[in-house]
Amino acid sequence: MSIIENYKHISSQINSLSKNTKLIVVTKNQDLDKINLIIEQRHKDFGENRVQEAIIKWKSLLSEYKDLNLHLIGKLQSNKAKDAFNIFKYIHTLDNKKLAKIFSDLEKSSGRKIKYFVQVNIGGEIQKNGIEASEVKEFVRYCIFELKLEIIGLMCIPPISGDPNLHFSQLSKIANENNLKELSMGMSNDYVLALKNGSTFVRVGSGIFSAKSN
Repeated sequence: MSIIENYKHISSQINSLSKNTKLIVVTKNQDLDKINLIIEQRHKDFGENRVQEAIIKWKSLLSEYKDLNLHLIGKLQSNKAKDAFNIFKYIHTLDNKKLAKIFSDLEKSSGRKIKYFVQVNIGGEIQKNGIEASEVKEFVRYCIFELKLEIIGLMCIPPISGDPNLHFSQLSKIANENNLKELSMGMSNDYVLALKNGSTFVRVGSGIFSAKSN
């Protein structure tokens, strides 16, 4: 299947399962010719893992297409926060107070507001980024009430082994407990399960740009 066929297949599948879920087309390591194929389909939401790669690829595109939404879905180092703030409309990987404070200061100095997901280490994995599930309530309250950040939801990457349903269900429960409406969960290999657990943003890259769709 072609890139466009993959994109249309996955978009249709998402729409059939949820009318309230946005597809984030993940474009890391993809060249502009392939990205433009998706933009030509009038798609608006794209995801990148690395700040510098995003700047190189997207700076001119964002100037040309004002209605595009660029989402940071990879780990963010504090020294890249300012660059990220200037190009992304959504940050999916907010996971510590230092980073949150930097974004708060950037918003105050610029007058610009962006949207944030708190990344949760839902599987409690040592090698994974994200805050622990037990710390979500305190961290979300700090970001919203002290820093005045627009925290819209939670994000997770479940462990490779095991049933992702359990982790998606848990994240959904934590979001409800904290009055957060958005869930960024589900990638190329598990987005259908994520949708069934209430995901409102799914992050799909290889399922679109590889030779075969899921």
